[in-house]
Amino acid sequence: MATVTIIGAGMMGSALAFPARENGNEVRLVGTHLDREIIDVSRKTGRHPKFKTDFPTGIKYYQVEEMKEAIDGADMIIGGVSSFGVDWFSDTVLPLIPDSVPVLTVTKGLMDTPDGKLLTYPDLWQAKLDAIGSRVKLNAIGGPCTSYELVAHDQTEVAFCGKDMETLRKLKAIMATDYYHISLTTDVTGIESAVALKNGYALGIALTVGLNQRRFGLDSELHYNSQAAVFGQAVKEMSRLLDYQGAGTLDNLAVGAGDLYVTVYGGRTRLVGILLGRGMNIDEAKAELKGVTLESLVVAVRVARAVRVCAEKGILNLSDFPLLMHVDDILTERKEVNIPWESFTFEKE
Repeated sequence: MATVTIIGAGMMGSALAFPARENGNEVRLVGTHLDREIIDVSRKTGRHPKFKTDFPTGIKYYQVEEMKEAIDGADMIIGGVSSFGVDWFSDTVLPLIPDSVPVLTVTKGLMDTPDGKLLTYPDLWQAKLDAIGSRVKLNAIGGPCTSYELVAHDQTEVAFCGKDMETLRKLKAIMATDYYHISLTTDVTGIESAVALKNGYALGIALTVGLNQRRFGLDSELHYNSQAAVFGQAVKEMSRLLDYQGAGTLDNLAVGAGDLYVTVYGGRTRLVGILLGRGMNIDEAKAELKGVTLESLVVAVRVARAVRVCAEKGILNLSDFPLLMHVDDILTERKEVNIPWESFTFEKE
């Protein structure tokens, strides 16, 4: 039995408590400063306020002030913060973790640099660890997994990535169950880039749902031709970006495409994409979804900005990314949705 400390009591961090505990481990769930009510409710009821299923018995709950106690004696740390908590996790949590305790994060996203590079969150956290002289081993989770379906024990396949395969095998042994299946890879850039890219592209696919609702009515049948067309273009553009990252393998693309699929049908990004497709601008859509974390918007803008920089340098061609550029125009220029369908076509002898 291992001791697993999860920091971040949002839906995904909390969902990971299920396989961790059901695999016979001691599980400590720590709320951030934003999760105080979640921890209070979970202590009283044994259930996360947004889940329909009770937590497995035996989980221990901690407020943020009790984080040091929860970390003490842990065999692994799971970072369950959203992309908006990256700096908090870096500055507040990482310095508390002993060198011998590996970290496994579920935070998905990319940062762009002024010269057009795309950095994964493990890249950013590694820089912090290097600065403080820490030898903590960083690992991450990627792949198609929505929190509520993991809680429901739907068959789920993800990838754990990190620099050390021995550590990854230990983490898999702690977390794997008969419904939570884990592949292992040392290609951190590939997995983390793929699962971050899908956020921005899922928004593009969801636009078609809103467009068809606008045309045929809110209760109209779903139209799959248009969704599939944008999905195919999204996968092509993701593949080109992974090649740019030096991580364009089929395995990485498959993980990203799977995550893209589940995000289109079960994620928060679907909501904002539908509203944009119906005719709202991004400000109106964000107001409508007040309180919903929209990481897809941040990823799309950052990646598009990097692509534009690389295009100016002659490294990439904007014409290879018509969907990403259109999503960026919608978000940054407040342009109306007008999917560039013909730019998705090609001629190949």
